[in-house]
Amino acid sequence: MTPSPAALHAAVAEVLATLQTAFHSALHDTLTHLTAAATSTTSTTTTTPRHPLRRASPWSTPTLLDHLLTSPLQHTASLLYRHVLLPLRGPRPFRPPRHRAPIRVVCLSDTHGILPAHVPPGDVLVHCGDLSRDGSRDEIQRQVDWMRGLEGFAGGKVLVGGNHDAWLDPRVRGDGEGEVDFTGVEYLCDRMVQLRFEGGRRLNVYGWGTVPWCGEGFAYQYPREKHPWAGRIPDETDILVTHTPPAHHCDNGLGCAGLLEEVWRVKPKLHVFGHVHVGHGREAVYFDECQRAYETLMAKPGMGFWYDCMPSRRWLDGLNMLRYGIGSILWKWIMAGPGSNNGGLMVNAAVMYKDSGTLRNPVTVVDL
Repeated sequence: MTPSPAALHAAVAEVLATLQTAFHSALHDTLTHLTAAATSTTSTTTTTPRHPLRRASPWSTPTLLDHLLTSPLQHTASLLYRHVLLPLRGPRPFRPPRHRAPIRVVCLSDTHGILPAHVPPGDVLVHCGDLSRDGSRDEIQRQVDWMRGLEGFAGGKVLVGGNHDAWLDPRVRGDGEGEVDFTGVEYLCDRMVQLRFEGGRRLNVYGWGTVPWCGEGFAYQYPREKHPWAGRIPDETDILVTHTPPAHHCDNGLGCAGLLEEVWRVKPKLHVFGHVHVGHGREAVYFDECQRAYETLMAKPGMGFWYDCMPSRRWLDGLNMLRYGIGSILWKWIMAGPGSNNGGLMVNAAVMYKDSGTLRNPVTVVDL
């Protein structure tokens, strides 16, 4: 009896999974041996051994070997999407209104108790949380006082808490008295504020610092599988301020899928966040079929090098990303013309460089 195509596919997948497990085991043994040898010859101190070719934690930048062992297809698709398809659609996902002065939004996050040496001038200042490192009231107050003292920013100064800002979350604050004085600064915790500017322009800013679970003792956490975002963000939101990134955008694989779906529903012009230091940067979003295909591919669990070599639904998602992306580029430049983009922007504004303890990432400026 001839086996069915589904049975053959399952058999091949099982063989590839077995080969991949054996490959990972052999690689693990080799790297462990190399690490032990390097540790014994270069240091006599007690350290935590780690593989020199693998990242230290999920919060670190993945190495090439990490990408190969997780999903080279997803890594290739991410490079094509972020460095080819999006740039070819133009340098700006939107343009400020004509005949009206743009509103300059200055964005930063994850200062962790350090006061930035320089903040560019602007109309609105946004801080996306993790003002402190130890979570104390005094450290948070010092950051708020610094924000209040910055000159300019006539439109307002806005902040949300982060998972390190334990004092702001009564559930993890512990014993202690006193409150943080937010005079002159809008502290947003699941609420919206409307900012008004000269010339009659207005911006609705919604903010909340809640994050997916990342460990005991941190603030504003929720179980990743039970996110609180569905229907939460007001429809009229222009600027969304969160601490956590949405999934698959400047998030190093640590963003929230529930938040991403809510962002698709609301489609804010600007979404600013932080939390994942190595994700610092900006990314245009158009909420179209190309973006959906990219996110669908990236949402699939990494199955490794050998599985990616086998034709699967992943290949179709990648091809759809390319097909829709090329179509959007041709439409933009042939039919719509320059300056026709009408998308949004996502910004990871973390100024802390990795986990170095220094503020080396630049402050981000966006004109709306």
